[in-house]
Amino acid sequence: MASSHHPSPSASLSNPPFPSSVPPHHPTNPPLASANSKRGQPKPPLRPSASGSTAAPSSSSFKSAEVTPAARRKKRKAPEKQLPDRVAALLPESALYSQLLEFEARVDAALARKKTDIQEALKNPPRVQKTLRIYVFNTFANQNRPPASAEQQHAAVEPPSWTLRIIGRILEDGTESDTQGVAAKPNPSLPKFSSFFKRITIQLDPTLYSENYTIVWDGTRAATHVEGFEIKRRGDKEFTATIRLELNYSPEKYKLSAALTDLLRIEVDTRPRIISALWQYVKAKKLQNPSDPSVINCDPPLQRIFGEEKIKFSLVSQKLEQHLFRPQPIHLEHRVKVSGNSPAGNACYDVAVDVPIPLQKEMATFLSNTEKHRDIDTYDDAICNAIRKIHEHRRRRAFFLGFSQSPVDFINALIASQSRDLKIVSGEASRNAEKERRSDFYNQPWVEDAVIRYLNRRPAVGPEDPVHT
Repeated sequence: MASSHHPSPSASLSNPPFPSSVPPHHPTNPPLASANSKRGQPKPPLRPSASGSTAAPSSSSFKSAEVTPAARRKKRKAPEKQLPDRVAALLPESALYSQLLEFEARVDAALARKKTDIQEALKNPPRVQKTLRIYVFNTFANQNRPPASAEQQHAAVEPPSWTLRIIGRILEDGTESDTQGVAAKPNPSLPKFSSFFKRITIQLDPTLYSENYTIVWDGTRAATHVEGFEIKRRGDKEFTATIRLELNYSPEKYKLSAALTDLLRIEVDTRPRIISALWQYVKAKKLQNPSDPSVINCDPPLQRIFGEEKIKFSLVSQKLEQHLFRPQPIHLEHRVKVSGNSPAGNACYDVAVDVPIPLQKEMATFLSNTEKHRDIDTYDDAICNAIRKIHEHRRRRAFFLGFSQSPVDFINALIASQSRDLKIVSGEASRNAEKERRSDFYNQPWVEDAVIRYLNRRPAVGPEDPVHT
């Protein structure tokens, strides 16, 4: 319970440049082998030569290379729990396992739908209407005392004062008797008293309290909600305090006009429920136009509301604006007494409010709790390991079965396969040794340029070095 004189609730990576190519080194008079002399003078090299046979590499021969991040390795997926057909043919018992997988898929789909429903319910939690009992009373102290003596006047004596209290609680079953009254403890699972109000205004007698005679509590500025309010003032005179309570509807509710109330038998409700009730009335009275179901043929009660004989249902929401108003606040009056029994004026008022169902917290806990799924994940890992072992045993069975049927052909095929794999690993998969043995292979157009490139890449030969022919 809040107590106050004022309204208050209780690195980028860089790489050094490296040479992209090595400049060619060739002698001033490159000697040619006798085999090349028959073909005449060779063509000049296609690659541009450096100035001078022994020139050092120039700065243009270097270029910086940007370092690109390596491609991310994809996370290895766990093997699927579905058995392939070739494994199922070897294991007739796997039919029962396949049925269990289908049943598990249906259960997972149902759970996913239920989780979605719970998430949507948490966004707009369902509410149930209950009774909020409001207690308004006041206490007083140091009233009607005899005149103070000279000694008492010098001593510290508390002046007369009174305290106004407003508290409330939800009745559990709606028909609860008020035997405990104010002494009853609030249920911690239910919303607190102040959460049901948008604004509370208390007005004192301005003739007795000229300063701060209006106390306002605004729910939008409140940090936390409390179970009640109390206002304490000095004074020894009785007066009437006015209390104005504005309910906090979530979602927003509206008060219907008299004509719309007589038609739908609803006084205060949300806009979607009002439109739904109006649609039920149209269907019950069969007021839809047979040729155009989107048009409503208004009967006399609807004509008094919409003022038309026919109206499109898409325009109903717009037409209802003039029949929906903000709900009226609750006005209470309390006579603050400073004599007699204390507390004084123990009056209570019942107000219908919407309370979230208690299962909302349990539903939110269920969605956020991951402990219950650990056992399922453990069993899934065990199933995936078993499927992996089944695949390994199937490959071993196929290996030994092929060897038992034709050992020679199997070994030859295995050797050929291993040879192809070895060539791929060593980078010789594109070479064909049989073609390289024939002379036609060396008479192709690209051979001459290849020889020149080979000679240019050979180390420089001095004038006294022997020429290999």
